[in-house]
Amino acid sequence: MKSPKPIRRMPPKNPGLLELIRARRECHWKPSSDELKKGFRGWHQHGYLPHFDAPGVTQLVTFQLHDSFPVTRRAEFEAILKESDDSTKRRNLEVWLDRGHGECWLRRPSVAKLVERTLLAADGSDYQLQAWVVMPNHIHLVVDVWDVPLVRPINGWKGRSSREANKLLSRSGAFWQEDYYDTLIRDEAHLRSAIRYTEQNPVKACLAKAARDWQWSSARRRDEYERLPWQRGSQARGTTSHQRA
Repeated sequence: MKSPKPIRRMPPKNPGLLELIRARRECHWKPSSDELKKGFRGWHQHGYLPHFDAPGVTQLVTFQLHDSFPVTRRAEFEAILKESDDSTKRRNLEVWLDRGHGECWLRRPSVAKLVERTLLAADGSDYQLQAWVVMPNHIHLVVDVWDVPLVRPINGWKGRSSREANKLLSRSGAFWQEDYYDTLIRDEAHLRSAIRYTEQNPVKACLAKAARDWQWSSARRRDEYERLPWQRGSQARGTTSHQRA
């Protein structure tokens, strides 16, 4: 009996996707020479997903554990990945993640704690987190991007947390899936919706009765006026634009 083929980590280049990205580059924001030097790329492709990276924007980001798409369930999730509409694809992928496939290492308090600590380590210096939640097999966060390209903190979060988590779990090998999902926040209404979605995810997944009950989430840190600690005193550095692209 043949063993199942491994999941392709870097799918072939998609000409249609590349054409879409090129069109967005022409119609929307382009990085300046200084921004290019810092690593900002505007619209670009990584793997099978389009990404947007620019200073002064807010993004809804999702990344998941390495085994959240088990090979044994390939037929189910491949149909989702082939969906042509990005919004529909993302919604279906999030429903899939909420089912809790894989080992769900983030369900362990010690692992969830170190991942949350890693997310918050440079919060307020390299970026500002508007919301976050550590789910059993994935992460959602809403982040203000400042002068550091989004991919850098994502790679930093994944690298540091995977090393420490593997030590706690007495294992080795991949911990996170390689790519991530990002959605550019358009305006204040979209921002409120993204924050609500992020913090309500444990309730939607039937893991908690109320958002504040979930231990590894920004919801627990909000005061009676729904403010995070950084919003109670001086405001975050600068003003983030939700109209950049």
